[in-house]
Amino acid sequence: MPSRMKALAIAAGLGCAALSGAAFAKPAAAPAGAAPQAAAAPAGAANTAPTTAAAPTTAAPTSPLLAQDGAPAIAIDPKVGLPIDGRIGLQPQVTKNGEFAHWMHNDVLLPVITAICVLVLLLLAWVVFRFRRAANPVPSKTSHNTFIEVLWTLGPVVVLVLIAIPSIGLLQAQFKPAPAGAVTLKAIGNQWYWTYQYPDHGGIEITANMLKEKDQVSPGERARTDVDGPRLLAVDNRIVLPVGVPIRLITTSNDVIHSWAIPAFWMKLDAVPGRLNETSFTIEKPGLYFGQCSELCGARHGFMPIAVQAVSPAQFAAWIAAKGGKMPGAATPSAAVIPQPGAEGSAAEATQANAAEAVTGPADNAATPAQSSTSAQGATGNPAGPGNAGQ
Repeated sequence: MPSRMKALAIAAGLGCAALSGAAFAKPAAAPAGAAPQAAAAPAGAANTAPTTAAAPTTAAPTSPLLAQDGAPAIAIDPKVGLPIDGRIGLQPQVTKNGEFAHWMHNDVLLPVITAICVLVLLLLAWVVFRFRRAANPVPSKTSHNTFIEVLWTLGPVVVLVLIAIPSIGLLQAQFKPAPAGAVTLKAIGNQWYWTYQYPDHGGIEITANMLKEKDQVSPGERARTDVDGPRLLAVDNRIVLPVGVPIRLITTSNDVIHSWAIPAFWMKLDAVPGRLNETSFTIEKPGLYFGQCSELCGARHGFMPIAVQAVSPAQFAAWIAAKGGKMPGAATPSAAVIPQPGAEGSAAEATQANAAEAVTGPADNAATPAQSSTSAQGATGNPAGPGNAGQ
């Protein structure tokens, strides 16, 4: 019996050795031109990636969710919307007021200034040559000339009146109230970053900081690239506005005086603490436009860039939906109440009312309207808080 068990053990050992040798043996090479054989799949399982509707869906190429900063992906035009090294003159304008101002600057003011400078230079040269001592040893004792005095008084008046006619029209157009259905954008200046609100679109709020360079970022923080924009002008969160729709811009500040300025829009509006300034404009060309704070506001004044992305109304509506907002009805006047600080309905008055209510109790228990949804646009992954992007 022991000898029989020993024989069985030896046979089992020889069988295991044969199986292990077959497992680690090098597979035979496939014949030339033959396709590689696919691995055998387990019963009931496929060995190919799903290609039907069961595959994971991706966003459309124009989806606002694809861009890293939460705005629709767009290419930067190197000739429009940003400063160019060596350029002389104003930036190309993409608003009606900007086009009118561009015309007035190039076709009215520059010719008038050039003509006046040339005229004065010729007069000085003529006086120096004509009334020099060698040609005029006995100076004239004439004290005045009525014709010349009338001429040099009426001439400048006529020139100023001719310039004032288009100038006043441009000034009036710059502060024309926004019509019904305008998109309201509230820009709030802070030291040293911008906060934006869309009060007519569900109360969306965006904080925009300047993007730092590669050698300035902290671990996990996104650095600026050429796709984001030029140095000192690229931001982590761009604001999005529709093309062809009037924009109602409201500016204010939380600390000192700032100024919201986009050269391509012919736009510069001060943001003053305790005050609401308002203007309107309409962007006529899609694109990416850069600006900066244009009022000296402290040590980091030069690090408050502005980036506006102008898209089609359909893309703007998709962006609003992606941020958790909602589109108002067509041609609906702005329903957002943005009162002056300290006025009825302002934040300061609400704070005082809340303090009084905490002592005396609420006056009534009526249901309050639902609060508007606030969606912070924070798709950049930058851990720095507001205003820390440049530190």
